[in-house]
Amino acid sequence: MNKRILEITERIIARSKDSRAKYLERINAAKAKTVHRANLSCGNLAHGFAACGKEEKQILRGINHSDIAIVSAYNDMLSAHQPYETYPAIIKEAVKETGGVAQFAGGVPAMCDGVTQGQPGMDLSLMSRDVIAMSTAVALSHNMFDGALMLGICDKIVPGLLIASMTFGHLPTVFVPAGPMPSGIPNKEKARVRQQFAKGEIGEDQLLEAESASYHSAGTCTFYGTANSNQLVVEVMGLHLPGSSFVPPNTPLREELTRAAARQVTRLTQQSGNYMPVGRMVDERSIVNAIVALLATGGSTNLTMHIIAFAKAAGIIIDFQDFNDLSDAVPLLTRIYPNGSADVNHFHNSGGMALLFKELLAAGLLHEDVETICGRGLSRYTKKPELDNGKLVWVDSVDVSGDPEVIATVSKPFKADGGLKVLKGNLGTSVIKTSSLREGSAVVKAPAVVFEDQHELEAAFKAGELEKDFVAVVRFQGPKARGMPELHKLTPPLGVLQDKGFKVALVTDGRMSGASGKVPAAIHLCPEALDGGLIAKIENGDMISLNAETGELSLLVSDEELAQRELRLFQVNGHHHGMGREIFGFMRRNLSSADTGACSLFDNTEA
Repeated sequence: MNKRILEITERIIARSKDSRAKYLERINAAKAKTVHRANLSCGNLAHGFAACGKEEKQILRGINHSDIAIVSAYNDMLSAHQPYETYPAIIKEAVKETGGVAQFAGGVPAMCDGVTQGQPGMDLSLMSRDVIAMSTAVALSHNMFDGALMLGICDKIVPGLLIASMTFGHLPTVFVPAGPMPSGIPNKEKARVRQQFAKGEIGEDQLLEAESASYHSAGTCTFYGTANSNQLVVEVMGLHLPGSSFVPPNTPLREELTRAAARQVTRLTQQSGNYMPVGRMVDERSIVNAIVALLATGGSTNLTMHIIAFAKAAGIIIDFQDFNDLSDAVPLLTRIYPNGSADVNHFHNSGGMALLFKELLAAGLLHEDVETICGRGLSRYTKKPELDNGKLVWVDSVDVSGDPEVIATVSKPFKADGGLKVLKGNLGTSVIKTSSLREGSAVVKAPAVVFEDQHELEAAFKAGELEKDFVAVVRFQGPKARGMPELHKLTPPLGVLQDKGFKVALVTDGRMSGASGKVPAAIHLCPEALDGGLIAKIENGDMISLNAETGELSLLVSDEELAQRELRLFQVNGHHHGMGREIFGFMRRNLSSADTGACSLFDNTEA
């Protein structure tokens, strides 16, 4: 093992010692001696299987076979989740073949940031993760189930399902992916058209045509944003079947992998004699592996908050500094848009997850000796799934990248580090994605232009007021102020200004899209403006220094001057009403800071 990664792992284990011990004690107490439904009264059980067929009822009367919960984020508006429509029937048949029963335990909401970017509904996006976790908890609360299958892919859905899975850590749990859509127009071309529209060079008809050629069928969006980062992280944690993350939907291989996942969870239940609850399977080393793989591939910055949140649900305490220090130890091995021109299909076809596992394991960058849904050890994830005469098998993967411009080697990486930095200074603490930055753009020292809504920046851009070097400060976007919406709509105008040769950067207590990275952006700033962060005192013209090389973010105003300034107060201006935002007030007020996961679900006085 890499010495530095071992050191960071050990400090996480030491930091989490007490909270992890309490967590393991709780999930051990929740473990059943036989099937969980044996704890139910006759009336409880009768309700639990009332809608089942005669054969299923007979099975559920006994204590020898498992009842598996299906929790799904299916809806047919989201391309990534539309394929899940057929999964329950496939899963039920596969579990029945093992002698057990699978029941659809519950559906969870699944919203799409791609639909809501720049819209009022985007303010609900991050909070939807906590709703998904709670919805999953309701689905599993009946104590009928001996294992669970989680069907989810996109931005907040997988983290929400993971928080709930860790909360129900006494249950064996398998995550079931659906795969990416076929490649459409290149993502780089899509970004170019967006910038053309931002400059007024093309109209909405041409923009919609380009967007529709990119997002064009069932499956996950093909750029390497939060959705596909989720899939990679879940597989590296051993919660997917090996090589299953990026197999396309609606193919024979995809269906067989779904059947295999259903069968696999039954092999992990108490009744199987091979009990492996997910809360024991996922430990500190699994979390470090997830972060390492995220960094090695230039993945989404949203996962900095999500990993902190679902790790905490398992009693494991992670912070921004862990990401920073692991990034220093991990080389960048992939170029997937926005960190390159390839998409996830190109990554998959160039060697994909199996080759990535080989590279990281060979260099001692992953903990190999961890539990997975397939047993102990990550080495089995260096193989890829195939169909051999209709039978699912795992075979040796390639040892060399099919395209060295997409997947590099540890000996000759694209970058020496993982492309994520923590920035610290008098403004507080933030993170910045550096893997996608252009050469020479990592250091910006320029006057502030302050906005309190992303649409104000768009208006200033269209009015020609931003033709200069500047640092855009977009504040009151944090968890408690607005629910921390993504500000991806800012990427095209700021990108246009960058292309014109201006030095531009963004500082915000909000988020950027998981697919952002071209413009230097200090995001997730803590403390947020509504919590009294210094960002609330910035005035137009104040000099700001952002240095992603040294990890510094400073407001260059004297302490004497700052002491005389009043904190700017948040002007709600309707941001808490409309599109359902009014009913999320209780949750918004209780969201923790971004560096503790921006989560409303935990008593922050204890793990």
